[in-house]
Amino acid sequence: MSAPGRNPLSVTVNGEARRFDAPLDVSGLLAALGLPQQKVAVERNLEIVPKSAYGTTALVDGDRIEIVHFIGGGDAAPAEEDSWEVAGLRFRSRLLVGTGRYKDLEETAAAIAASGAEIVTVAVRRVNLSDPSAPMLQDYVPPDRYTYLPNTAGCHTAEDAVRTLRLAREAGGWNLVKLEVLGPPPHLYPDMAETLRAAEVLIRDGFKVMVYCADDPVAAKRLEEMGCVAIMPLGAPIGSGLGIQNRVTIRLIVEQAKVPVLVDAGVGTASDAAIAMELGCDAVLLNSAIAHARDPIRMARAMKSAVEAGRDAYLAGRMPRRLAADPSSPLAGLI
Repeated sequence: MSAPGRNPLSVTVNGEARRFDAPLDVSGLLAALGLPQQKVAVERNLEIVPKSAYGTTALVDGDRIEIVHFIGGGDAAPAEEDSWEVAGLRFRSRLLVGTGRYKDLEETAAAIAASGAEIVTVAVRRVNLSDPSAPMLQDYVPPDRYTYLPNTAGCHTAEDAVRTLRLAREAGGWNLVKLEVLGPPPHLYPDMAETLRAAEVLIRDGFKVMVYCADDPVAAKRLEEMGCVAIMPLGAPIGSGLGIQNRVTIRLIVEQAKVPVLVDAGVGTASDAAIAMELGCDAVLLNSAIAHARDPIRMARAMKSAVEAGRDAYLAGRMPRRLAADPSSPLAGLI
């Protein structure tokens, strides 16, 4: 991109060495790359550049630039009087859905609409410099209609999680975030030591942290006491579709919590979502169960109905379990 006879400027953008004409500021860099300023966040040498400073932040030889955006990583909802609240925001739908793993952005948008979800999780990834005109998630799942919940999918250390969410806040201005710090493959179980470290930093930075965690009542309570605004124990390992494996510990977490509890990860089908709600959870977050279904749109509708049915069953109160039969028809007057 450097013209003959002009002073060349060498910078690394999203891991790629690039040459531009000097002088150059961040605003000019984005223009040269064909990227919309309002849809991206920029980090220069590990420091976030505020959007207000794009035009005054000059680049120099050797700068390392990261440019990220959001990727895919409801009307008919339960009655308004049964809404739930997190971090001062009120929602009618108790189903939260992810935006990744669909075949394309059109299917993503259609599945989310069918689910009735009002909150969608989004991952933060580098923009595609080779095709700056490529459609972005915001074009199909508009943030003025849905509440974006930036998450730290793929982060394995507290430092990576904190850095990711700081970039997310710069890109979209949201303080409500989902923190997850994962252990190594193949299980990707929550790394609770790193999760606690990251949560402490993020809360101090003013984030409203919804935290993915192990189904451990002790760890869950500690996260709540630190200031996390919602606790999100896993039902089973991410993407496994195994359903709720430890109903007792999920119920214990619900009983002790003073903030919303959401089952996150492991839901495979509608009955799993209903069970989570019957245990008293405030909501369910899922992605793979819809995106990997043969018919994602139909499964999204099924999940919406299951969450509503499970919530109604919890509010209604199930009948007691018995070890002996109890006939529903009276025996008096039997012929």
